Amino acid sequence: MKHRMLSGIKPTGQLHLGSYIGALRQFVQSQEEYEMVAFIANLHCITVPQEPAELQKNLRDCVALYLACGLDPKKSIIFLQTDVMEHAQLGYIMCCHTYLGELNRMTQFKDKQAKGEANLSGGLYTYPTLMAADILLYEPDYVPVGEDQKQHVELCRDVAIRMNNRYGEIFHVPEPMIPEVGARIMSLTDPTHKMSKSDGLNRGCIYLLDDLKDARKKIMSAKTDSLGIVKYDPENQPGIANLIQIMSSLQDDRPFEDIEKEFEGKGYGDFKRAVADVVCGKLEEIQKRYYEIIDSDLIETTLKDGADRARAIASVTLDRVQRAIGMEIID
Repeated sequence: MKHRMLSGIKPTGQLHLGSYIGALRQFVQSQEEYEMVAFIANLHCITVPQEPAELQKNLRDCVALYLACGLDPKKSIIFLQTDVMEHAQLGYIMCCHTYLGELNRMTQFKDKQAKGEANLSGGLYTYPTLMAADILLYEPDYVPVGEDQKQHVELCRDVAIRMNNRYGEIFHVPEPMIPEVGARIMSLTDPTHKMSKSDGLNRGCIYLLDDLKDARKKIMSAKTDSLGIVKYDPENQPGIANLIQIMSSLQDDRPFEDIEKEFEGKGYGDFKRAVADVVCGKLEEIQKRYYEIIDSDLIETTLKDGADRARAIASVTLDRVQRAIGMEIID
């Protein structure tokens, strides 16, 4: 029997190269080895205000890009979070079993608070408990996460263990899985920060639906250094190290040493052109499939089938939890 793996993406903006390398690529590889549950976390999108029409487009694009990148609805369960009501209900139960001190330690809320951001929502504060419900509903063995999300999986594990100790073995406690390569792709303009859709001028972030000329220009303009050596040294050459990691990830995790050897004695211009060729080749492949999917009914059929399959699993978990807690009175 296959182990189960679960992951979700919160598409508050267009998916980018960091999303693909750090998450989507792993999903596609994992569906061959694991029973893959991949959902679009649209409840998590609204922890900050969203423009409805833009959010709807981003959700549709996210599903299309899941499929265009190689997720197979016959091998993976692909669905919208809000199509399975059990997420919100178990999310509230998890919230009631999570301590304020634990939520106060969550770095994403603390960071926004420290920056003095106004009107932070209750949803932003409590979303780690909903994320715990997202995970525990499907009893996965593994949850692939970036280093920056590991804290949330640890909270999920802590609360699940606490509830197991109190009510009996109601939850299967999953393990976080952090990819060794490509887990954290950095901004092209500031390689000390993660590639992000919040990049103000969009020069540091390559979107999966970017025009190929624009994508190439972003690579060629990527910040490097004055050392003139193509070497994977994140501390002293973060820009070059980031480009090496991008190239490696898009070439089936090619060893960094091979890339360093190929460009030994060559300039940064040659290296950037080669990286741009690899990136644009992958974008062209994804975009071709994306436009085929957008013009078909595959999104609708995938989400309907995925929600049905997800609900069949989630409803059993929620019922078990509510009975253990004493919330149910009718068999």
